[in-house]
Amino acid sequence: MRNKMAWITLAVSTALSCAMAESEWEYLDNGVVRIGVDKARGSGIGYFGESKTGRNLLNHFDEGRFIQQSYYGAPDGSFWNKKPWTYNPVQGGSWDGKKAATLAFRKTEQSLYAKIEPRNWSGGQRCPEAIMEQTLMLTGAVAKVTFKMSFTGKDQGKPRHQEMPAVFVDAALSNLVYYTDGKLIRRIPGWPNESGRTSEHWTAWLNQDDWGIGIYTPGTDGFTCYRFGTGATGSEASACSYIAPVRTFALKGGLVVEYDVFLTIGTLEEIERRFAEIKHDNG
Repeated sequence: MRNKMAWITLAVSTALSCAMAESEWEYLDNGVVRIGVDKARGSGIGYFGESKTGRNLLNHFDEGRFIQQSYYGAPDGSFWNKKPWTYNPVQGGSWDGKKAATLAFRKTEQSLYAKIEPRNWSGGQRCPEAIMEQTLMLTGAVAKVTFKMSFTGKDQGKPRHQEMPAVFVDAALSNLVYYTDGKLIRRIPGWPNESGRTSEHWTAWLNQDDWGIGIYTPGTDGFTCYRFGTGATGSEASACSYIAPVRTFALKGGLVVEYDVFLTIGTLEEIERRFAEIKHDNG
């Protein structure tokens, strides 16, 4: 029994060591909220929570599940889990676990900056023609994320819906809340994707007490969303709640995409108020 237990302990320790080696987390924490990225997976944002609780409200089950950049082009002959897919550079990596590369990383007391070479989601190839950048800053209970993508590849044909950005959160936050033309909408999306429109350009995933995470992409009123899976919840569970603000454009050589996203944690009232202040301050 002692030898068997020693073997189990060694196996668990080895597994944990391997998992740690495969991840490389960096954080910003201002004493109110904490945000973290995994440098080993394209510096995708996989942690956002209150400093005092240590609870992560995001989901990072695989390379596709971060708050991250993801863009869509023309069909390229690749397959995602036996399904025909398109050219799709993703910040975190590919569906079969190939990780994107963090090319440069800078951390100060106020910010995190990363430059990333993404991977094609279905084919797994490196995408040096779609270099991505990301800058994070914290102010009070709000995180500001600036995303940028410089595309030097071949034209990808017709305009397509683009995630601005992809956002995956803990499935325990099951209620999607937003405004449409002054009316507060509450819904629990299903699977697969459902669409919607938010006239205030923000949405929130909340629990039964109207507390959770808000996502605001100024200038973006359309979105796609779903809830996937059942059972266990948490940052590494297979179940998740997903939303992506959506804009429509084509990937063409020379295109530069740059935009801001704001994240916050709190009650519905707090989320509303903070985003209204940001909108007012930014004109």
